[in-house]
Parts: sequence; C-alpha cells; structure tokens
Amino acid sequence: MASSNPAFNNPAFQDPRAVKSYPGGSNAAGIGLTPPPAQPVAPGVQAGLEGAYAGPPAGAAETGRMTIEDTVHKTIGLFAILLVGAVAGWFVTLGGTFIPTEAEVLSVAPMLVGALVGFVLSLVVIFTSRKKVRPALIFAYAAFEGIFVGGISAFFEFQWSGIVIQATLATLAVVGVTLALFASGKVRASKKATKIFLIAMFGYLAFSLLNVVLMLFNVFPADQMFGLRSQPIFGIPLGLILGVLVVIMAAYSLVLDFDTIQQGVRNGAPRVFGWLGGFGIMVTVVWLYLEILRMIAILRGNN
Repeated sequence: MASSNPAFNNPAFQDPRAVKSYPGGSNAAGIGLTPPPAQPVAPGVQAGLEGAYAGPPAGAAETGRMTIEDTVHKTIGLFAILLVGAVAGWFVTLGGTFIPTEAEVLSVAPMLVGALVGFVLSLVVIFTSRKKVRPALIFAYAAFEGIFVGGISAFFEFQWSGIVIQATLATLAVVGVTLALFASGKVRASKKATKIFLIAMFGYLAFSLLNVVLMLFNVFPADQMFGLRSQPIFGIPLGLILGVLVVIMAAYSLVLDFDTIQQGVRNGAPRVFGWLGGFGIMVTVVWLYLEILRMIAILRGNN
C-alpha cells in the first residue's frame, strides 16, 4: 500500500524492481538480484552451514539493506536532533529564558526561520531522494523543524501554561497506540480507506488555505485567533470537531508510513533508505503534534 506521505514517493518503497536502478541497489548483498540456484553441498560443509545459520541474523550494516531495527535507530536519532533544535527555538523565542512567565518580549524569528527553511529543505529532500538520499539534508531539516516547533510551542505555552506537556503526552499516546495496533496486526492500510483519507486530506488542505486567507484579511474579530476554527457549531468550536478528525487522519497516515517502511524492507531497499523512513515519520508526527496543540488551545480558550 503506497503511502500518501510525499517522503515515500521513491519507487523503491513500492516496486522491488526499482531497487536495482537505485544507487547501491544492486550490490554484493544481492539487493534487487535474483538469488542463484542451490548447489549440492557435502555433508561436512552442510553442518558448518547449519551452524552459521544458527548464529545471529545479519543486520543492516552487514547486508547494506534497510531493516526495521536500523530504521528505528535512525528515526530516534532524527527526533533527537529535532529536540535539540526545539530547545534552541524555545530559548530564543522567550528572549533568553526557558520560563515563559519571565519572557519580556517574544521573538517570532525562530518560528518564521524554522518554518521557511524547514519547508524548503523538505521539498529538496522529497524531490532529490528519487535519485539519491542525502542524510545531511534530512539532519538539517530535523534541526530547522525543531527550531520551528520550539518557537511555536513557546508562543502557545506563554498563552496557556502547561499546554505543551499536554500536547506532547497526547501525541505520544496517539503514536504509541497506533504503533501497537499496527504491530499486532489489528490495524492495516486498505485501498478503500486510503482513498477516503486522500479525499479528506485535500478537503482539509483547501479549508486550511481558505482559513489563512480570511485571517490575513482580518475577516474575524481579534478574539477569534483561529479563524474559522473558532466558529461554534451547535455550541462546539469547529476547531475541536475538525481536530478530532485530523488526529484520526494523522494516525492513519502513520499506519501508511509504517506499512510503506515494511514494504521497503521487503523490497531490499538500500540501508540509506532508513533515513528517508525516519524523515517521513517525523513529518507525520510533527503534523500530529501541531494539530493537537491547536486543538487543546481552542478547548482551553473557550473555558
């Protein structure tokens, strides 16, 4: 099942035959190659082979192939970089302090710079990965995306104390439950669900674009900082209703990401694709965190 995440648009995640054409795809490890026919083996040699196969399985470093374990390690490393960037963005946004109540002036520079540079780097990573995966670009993206996340989180924390830890715990809960359900086989991607997801995504993007345009032209009162999301529907802010749907969409996007990474491993994609897998998961998790952050802000702003 192909992921809707643009980070996984490389054919090697969908088509085993595409791995051969990728740099490093046809190497000594046999990636993308048909294994040679079995040959008769003498009894003594057979015993030695059985002993070898009884040993620990070869990992990504030995085979040069993408593995689940190696991709997990790379993903954790990318999130560590993002966390360092977030700390820096938080500190600069609050004017040299880590405590929001002590900030005299909030700086928008980290948020704007992180968002702009992160967006440009994400496009470069996505469009160049079809020819070559460049980990350095993914590292840079993680750092600048972290600066953006830290900056915007500081703004929300300054307005609603404790909201960042609430959003973080909620994000971890959604990711953890989704991963557990996927690992147990109880949740899987399907063609029908993916079509519905894509339609919903395009609808959500259109709504978000319209909302931004209306906010730029000051269509809404100053106290409605989230634009259309602040409008009540049967007494409930639209942002809360939409937020629940978006969280479900983000969770399904994670399922698609996990499924695509598994497909890349089955296809024998080169080990470097683990960085691309980590990048794709990070894009989805950051989106999920920001949506939850905004949803909690709307909820607390109406209490």
